[in-house]
Amino acid sequence: MPNHTPPVKMPVLFVGHGSPMNAIESNAFTRALEKLGRDLPRPRAICVVSAHWVTHGSQVLAAEWPRTIHDFYGFPKPLYEVQYPAPGAPEEAKRLAFEHHLAADQKWGLDHGAWSVLRHMYPEANVPVFQVSLDQTRTFAEHVALGRELQKMRERGILILGSGNLVHNLQKMNWELPHEAYPWATEFDLLVKGAIEQRDMEKLAEPGLWGPKLLAEAHPTLEHYAPILYCISATDADDRATYPYEGIEFGSVSMRTVLFQPATSHPE
Repeated sequence: MPNHTPPVKMPVLFVGHGSPMNAIESNAFTRALEKLGRDLPRPRAICVVSAHWVTHGSQVLAAEWPRTIHDFYGFPKPLYEVQYPAPGAPEEAKRLAFEHHLAADQKWGLDHGAWSVLRHMYPEANVPVFQVSLDQTRTFAEHVALGRELQKMRERGILILGSGNLVHNLQKMNWELPHEAYPWATEFDLLVKGAIEQRDMEKLAEPGLWGPKLLAEAHPTLEHYAPILYCISATDADDRATYPYEGIEFGSVSMRTVLFQPATSHPE
């Protein structure tokens, strides 16, 4: 008799991806990603919401074999030689596009918000991957609404992966502070953490409520913040947040990684 066991309901993961150099380095952060790849249930596919795919109108990547995009400049040559040849998930992407009125895209690929993380979690590049873009015309409340619509993919064995940073101010990075934080960076990071744990969607969807000046320091632009909205809105009341990795680098980049899943299934 064939095995018709339904897929395991997948957790939701937000990763503070930090520098593209993490893609080719071995450090505490990348080792945490490797452990997640070993410990989490194996997904049928991965849906990435990355800070690095910003569009006019919501799009979903439906390519059969997404290209590896090196969307950065000024880094060492070995970083540009990295390829992550994971297959796409065109059927899932097209289903998502049809059900939620998104545009199916064939031209994008896997940007470094996706592959710099996934090459540590799934180094064999053998799990299908597709991306959903950040529509710059949406309000934060509308990003939350789309995140809720993504939630049902978890029942089909799809891992929802948000890739951004809870604090991201490259203009104020200080290379002399590799593992230290400015006070305002710590403040904003902890405010977001508290709102996540309280499931305070009002504050998360309106981070300016914590103070416009504080928000402007933490995020001069908001694309690295938006993926956390997709992650938490794809959770439900049974999910709890844990932190496989925490820390702020160079004063102004939060590396906090957040795993959402039922309390009974947290990996050790």
